[in-house]
Amino acid sequence: MTRIDSAKGAYDGPLITVRNLVKVYLTPAGAFTALNGLDVQVERGEFAAVIGKSGSGKSTFINMLTGIDRPTAGEIFIGRRPIHALNETEMAAWRGRNLGIVFQFFQLIPTLTLVENVMLPMELNGLYVNRRERRNRALSLLEMVEVAEQADKLPSAVSGGQQQRVAVARAMANDPPLIIADEPTGNLDSRTAERIFNLFEELVAQGKTILMVTHDDELASRVNRTIVIADGEIVNEYIVQALAALSQDQLIEVTRYFEPRTFARGETIVRQGEHGAEFFIITDGKVDVLVEQPGGNEMLVDRLSRGHYFGEMALIAGSLRTATVRAAADGEVSIVALDGVNFQNLISDSRSLREELGRIVDRRLLAYRVQALAELKVDQLQALIGRRPLDYYPPGSTILRQGSLGDSFFVIVEGEVEVVLDQVAGPVGGDEKVLERLAPGQFFGELALLGDSRRSATVRASGVGAKVVELDRAVFEELITSSEQFRMRLEDDAAGRQERIARHSAPAVSGDA
Repeated sequence: MTRIDSAKGAYDGPLITVRNLVKVYLTPAGAFTALNGLDVQVERGEFAAVIGKSGSGKSTFINMLTGIDRPTAGEIFIGRRPIHALNETEMAAWRGRNLGIVFQFFQLIPTLTLVENVMLPMELNGLYVNRRERRNRALSLLEMVEVAEQADKLPSAVSGGQQQRVAVARAMANDPPLIIADEPTGNLDSRTAERIFNLFEELVAQGKTILMVTHDDELASRVNRTIVIADGEIVNEYIVQALAALSQDQLIEVTRYFEPRTFARGETIVRQGEHGAEFFIITDGKVDVLVEQPGGNEMLVDRLSRGHYFGEMALIAGSLRTATVRAAADGEVSIVALDGVNFQNLISDSRSLREELGRIVDRRLLAYRVQALAELKVDQLQALIGRRPLDYYPPGSTILRQGSLGDSFFVIVEGEVEVVLDQVAGPVGGDEKVLERLAPGQFFGELALLGDSRRSATVRASGVGAKVVELDRAVFEELITSSEQFRMRLEDDAAGRQERIARHSAPAVSGDA
């Protein structure tokens, strides 16, 4: 595919800045507000999807950016040009040189060949020296969209997908910095839609900025950013970021139930041990997540910022809060809250969100358990455990077996395990002895890393089963080196286990659980 280089303007700020945009239509039934104070910025080189239900205001928003319609109030700057202040003549001249538009129904002129359709914007705006130069550029653009062989055919002689690719080439004719595509794949089959989307990605990689109106959830999930419009207002982008697993309809519907709140610096939002009744998304500022330690001390286990969420653990498990969350000390925090009933409805309706929340819960529980053991700084903790998966063992299943070689240890994240010794002491061998039961936050398997690498007891999941994380020797040694708390805990637990094993074993048996 031939690359068409873009002439980049020298803009210091965002390519698009919209401030307090209002559009009111006068109808026989009275005034109708289509846009109600929109504020948004789009950076140069962004690929953004604009989504919203019919009647949400997204088409009106796009018409404001293209100059097809004019705002009742507010400001629109594109490349520092005040679009809202241009008259019709100025708008037409500006649009021809700075904006490319791709329509859902192609809008090619049926009596012109494909190459003539691409040449037309150049001729209307007096760009490029002569007809030969315009034709050469048009052919280069048609080569870019892979229809150069059809250049001299009329639109009716090629497929819909080819017509749409010609429409993209036409939008690029005058090398505009901004392309607005209104449902560009709405009338295409999935394979052709994918080719158009890939073409847009290549244009963005070359420095173009693209706003694409779409109802396609799959395509919307692949852009750099999603701008959601509901009831004439833009939905906070951090809500969109946090709930990216939802479909467009689910996302737009659930935003109706979020309640905005603000907390002063250091103010508690949720407290460990309380019943969980709400789910929270941070829209501005930061929060600290703290877990209470024995003796009443609090330990910082995480710091969350815009687009992150919290409160899901207690709602999913139907349990008490596992941590306290406070606004950070360096400033107030803004959040939106969703009540428990609507949260449950939300995860019932969205399998993808339910699975994503489950993964987040696992990662956070793991972080809390390891932090409780080692009391590390947040960045140390995250570097140490990364995105290690949790393994679930059903009741009665064996996690590790006595006598086997071992080069790792395990931390219990949820559930319970029992440590069992296959006895060899006494007149009859083969009996089992349960040495101890371990709960969340406890570990096992460490003695193999301290001794001869053989497991000296069997560990099985008990109760309702257990979720554990397996950590290798490198993590084990890092914890010993960097955490005095872990080292002291290790010494106490290892000594106790060795004593219990020795008490119930023949003299020849040693090792770990």
